[in-house]
Amino acid sequence: MQLTRHTDYALRVLLHLTVVPTGRATIPEIATAYGLSRNHLMKVVHHLAQGGFIETQRGRGGGFTLARPPAHIRIGAVVRHSEPDMKMADCAACAIRPACGLSGVLTEATNAFLSVLDRYSLTDAARDRGRLAALIAALPAPAPGVSEACVPS
Repeated sequence: MQLTRHTDYALRVLLHLTVVPTGRATIPEIATAYGLSRNHLMKVVHHLAQGGFIETQRGRGGGFTLARPPAHIRIGAVVRHSEPDMKMADCAACAIRPACGLSGVLTEATNAFLSVLDRYSLTDAARDRGRLAALIAALPAPAPGVSEACVPS
């Protein structure tokens, strides 16, 4: 199973917010630091806000923050929100589906995968907080003059 780029970016944003000292970030900051597309990241941030994982603030001094403590944000919930269709295979149109037991096996495997992710929070993912914060601090900063208030509505 491979998670989409959307989910990868969502998890990076949330981990970033978990460990940065201010607890606040902007799209230019994260896009530059991780070498991500600003347009794609804007959609991810908007989607995270819709899911109640982050809060956004527009304008000068704007950006986004976690909507609740990192210990209360489960990795499984983020993945479910970012991956609404977690099918490992598309069995719906398969000619042998009526006699095949693979669909049930794959569903069970997906549920087991999500069950493991449900046991962990952002706090668990950021357990080496000091090292993560140091690595994030060493990432590139946005170029001077780049608007820091890039937050989707």
